[in-house]
Amino acid sequence: MKLEQAKKVNLGIFPTPLQWMENLTKEIGFGDLYVKRDDLTDVGLSGNKIRKLEYLIYDAKEKGCNTLLTFGGPQTNHGRLTVAAAAKCGMKSILILNGKRPDYCSGNLVLDELMGADIYFCSENYTNEEVDRLVATVIAKYEAQGDKVYSIPVGGSNEVGAVGYIQMVPEMLKQMEEQNISSKHLVCGAGSLGTFGGLWLGAKYYKAPFEVIGVCISPTARPLEYAVDYINGISEYYEMGITCRAEDLHIIFDEQGQHYAGLGYNIPDKTTRDYMRLMARNEAIILDPCYTGKVFHGYIDMIRSGFIPKGDSAIFLHTGGFPAIWSQEHLDAVQEELWSEDIAPNL
Repeated sequence: MKLEQAKKVNLGIFPTPLQWMENLTKEIGFGDLYVKRDDLTDVGLSGNKIRKLEYLIYDAKEKGCNTLLTFGGPQTNHGRLTVAAAAKCGMKSILILNGKRPDYCSGNLVLDELMGADIYFCSENYTNEEVDRLVATVIAKYEAQGDKVYSIPVGGSNEVGAVGYIQMVPEMLKQMEEQNISSKHLVCGAGSLGTFGGLWLGAKYYKAPFEVIGVCISPTARPLEYAVDYINGISEYYEMGITCRAEDLHIIFDEQGQHYAGLGYNIPDKTTRDYMRLMARNEAIILDPCYTGKVFHGYIDMIRSGFIPKGDSAIFLHTGGFPAIWSQEHLDAVQEELWSEDIAPNL
């Protein structure tokens, strides 16, 4: 299939804004800093997965499916947006979430329930084979009642979903031309690699002037060879004629060679909150404690360390996710820090 033959449904509001962060530029003092606002794609309090889901849902409908199933952690943004997209398109949705069922419903789980998701939890200790059996059982249950289930991988990261971010590149190139932006760097998260891989391919295919740099936000980072195979597989699938090698990719870690996942997936940490506060107090843009706060940490580290040369402009991709702020674990973590009587006294 040629890339241009890939079809989609219309879910989001595009193009999303590309904004100069004037106050943060002055605060950091290295070069012009920009943000691509894919937190503003509209549906379900939104985020970057809507771009992928437009293509995935078209494929699901073409295959006669009426139910979407996907996977993730209890506070998965991809899961929330899959549920939102299903509701928007008149489809059913199923989430299979790893880990123990929380005693308290908060954050994305509240939104999942409001939008009508059927939610199942399975132990993180299960083997892949055990999870596969559970998934097969769930699918069989729905198909026995006449539904046809379309399974979407974690993050929507497959050949179909990747087109969403390949095709974000020409959108951004047009904005850069209109706004006279000459950035050489586009910084995004590198987790399930769907967004990073799509952007990397899009930048090559459309001959973008910027390099795509991924910030490793996964505590169980996949080997670079996995990203190479994933990107080359997409290129081959769409006959793009692009070959990726490990030395072509930039996925960064901190100065100690560690990932930017902090204490772990969705575990509150003060460092991430400090970077969320830096963005919020300078630009009134809200990041989340699980993903974008950590990507932004890497973005600022690259600028301050000189990895991105002083004077160069750099674009930060905001992929959404702020409902996680209102998950119980993160609300509990900030009470003393943000809500002591000294901070907010009675008059």
